[in-house]
Amino acid sequence: MPPEHASVSLGAPRGEAAPDLLEPMGTVHVLLVEDDRGDKFLVEGLLEECGMATRLTWARSMAEAHEHLTGQDEPDCVLLDLHLGDAQGLSAVTRLLAVAPDAAVVVLTGLSEARAGLAAVAAGAQDYLAKGQVDPEGLGRIIRYAVQRRQVQQAAAQLQAERIRAEENARLERGLLPRPLVTDELLEVVSRYRPGRDYSLLGGDFFDVVEAEDGVHAVIGDVSGHGPAEAALGVCLRVAWRSFVLSGVRGTRLLGLMEELLDAEREEPETFVTATIITLPTGKSTARVARAGHHGLLMHKPGTVEWYEPEGGLALGMVPGLDTWTEHTVPLDTGTGIVLFTDGLFEGRTSDDGHRLDISGLLDLAGTEAHRESAGFVDAMIAGAEEASAPYGGLADDVAVLYVRRTA
Repeated sequence: MPPEHASVSLGAPRGEAAPDLLEPMGTVHVLLVEDDRGDKFLVEGLLEECGMATRLTWARSMAEAHEHLTGQDEPDCVLLDLHLGDAQGLSAVTRLLAVAPDAAVVVLTGLSEARAGLAAVAAGAQDYLAKGQVDPEGLGRIIRYAVQRRQVQQAAAQLQAERIRAEENARLERGLLPRPLVTDELLEVVSRYRPGRDYSLLGGDFFDVVEAEDGVHAVIGDVSGHGPAEAALGVCLRVAWRSFVLSGVRGTRLLGLMEELLDAEREEPETFVTATIITLPTGKSTARVARAGHHGLLMHKPGTVEWYEPEGGLALGMVPGLDTWTEHTVPLDTGTGIVLFTDGLFEGRTSDDGHRLDISGLLDLAGTEAHRESAGFVDAMIAGAEEASAPYGGLADDVAVLYVRRTA
């Protein structure tokens, strides 16, 4: 038998006898799960007089209630009788909450069933009331408090989940963005990280700088996709890269080992990683650069900036084991900085038709700010990219920038 609907449309809520500290509510959709028609008319009459705008839907069984709880028009509050034809006692509460765990449930009990009402609250109901012992004002207050108490609980749970997520993101960010392992006072390292506009969704951008006996080594990389799994994979690759460098691995062999690790650790076979590694050999005015699917880099000296994009190979994980990377040597004067960055810096939209800053726009921006020193140059580029994309949603992706140079 289809459920019967009883719609009660009331005017503006009337004032209650005692002050109510809760914020005013709109029309409250109440689902009454009750197999007794007389009790249904009793509840309907109480709601008409309770001083609160309500809309009542009646379900005569747990099966009928299930249809309403899983539909699009979910109720704000459920008045649940503990003695239904297809559900009895606490099982009625647990069955209902299994279907609608976020429902604000008020249990209807008999006059001598206070213990059952308390047990229902312990099982997840918001409150209970005894049939025949509640007036219209009391019913309205119980429903209102049940709805708002449930909202408070949900908000508190959401805040707790956000706090835990923020703490986890902070731990992952510390793993992605470590302190450079450098003691050379003549080596300047500037690093910046700016999360994308969706701060709840951590990316997999990572970088690191390590000083060894043969020189200074740096890496920057970007794991495809966003989320905790990608961030954790970025942490894994960064830590592995540092370990490989400290153990003496050099050149494109570093990229090969990182790809082997990626192939073993990634959750999805289509996940790939772009990366660039550089080496500043001790006592030499050169730098060695190897790229795996990553874009080029900037060579900056106050007053000038140049784009450098040596031949590279495939991104890590695209075709495992193919080993297409090569290492290139480039002259590097003292005082010239190498600027590595992830693609979030130049992929922000700068027009309504979807045009992006792109490398050409970034080069124009870098040329305008080339007179600045290292940290100022990096900050000005990030600020310029943010300003250009701000009217069109801002920088969507994470931005990581690493600036390394030897000073005189």
